[in-house]
Amino acid sequence: MVHIAICDDERDFSAYLSGLLNQYTAETGEEIKVTVYYDGMELINGYDTTIDLIFLDIQMKLVDGLRAAERIRQMDEKVGIIFLTTLIQCALEGYKYQAANYIIKPIKYVRLKAEMDQWLKRNRKNDSPAIVIANDTGKYKVFLKALRYVETFNRNLLLHTEQENIVCYKSMKEMEQELASQGFVRCHTSYIVNLFYVKGVNKLEITLVTGETIPISQPKRKQFMEQLTEYWGDML
Repeated sequence: MVHIAICDDERDFSAYLSGLLNQYTAETGEEIKVTVYYDGMELINGYDTTIDLIFLDIQMKLVDGLRAAERIRQMDEKVGIIFLTTLIQCALEGYKYQAANYIIKPIKYVRLKAEMDQWLKRNRKNDSPAIVIANDTGKYKVFLKALRYVETFNRNLLLHTEQENIVCYKSMKEMEQELASQGFVRCHTSYIVNLFYVKGVNKLEITLVTGETIPISQPKRKQFMEQLTEYWGDML
């Protein structure tokens, strides 16, 4: 199922676009869930990390689409965004938030269908596993290919990703179980590492391709090296 959000303060247009998506479902058989938001702040505060694609109006009275997109990108780097606008120059500004495209209102079904066909085709090629992290600042979709390692941090966890570090309130044991069979290994009581980023191991220290180093405990070293050797063998 594809989860689509519509964020537009024009209720009539939101209902119209929902109708077009229902028509698309009827014609293609694609399963689509639609959630409607009527302001950028409502979208931010109630953001659902299961959302796959957002039709986001740029011109809204309280929090506009560009400001909303900036915050959404901090929480979810991969969600698709298609901007809705009546002004082309506004839409072009939206590309700095990695927008999939923009649509000039009013929208016809033929354009909606073309956008959906294109987005679904591209999205399914680039699908990658992710986990959802919640903390006091919101919910975050963390793609595993961007997660370098996890460490304990002030009785919580700190996830080190390519974009930022994210605090997580799960236990290390819970995180270890969640990342099992995904190329992650517990190398220390306080660390889980993504084997994809491991460059080498020197005694009780792991060097990552980023130049960072993390510890490996003596009791876990033998099993870690076996898992790393197996992983590297599969990669060759």
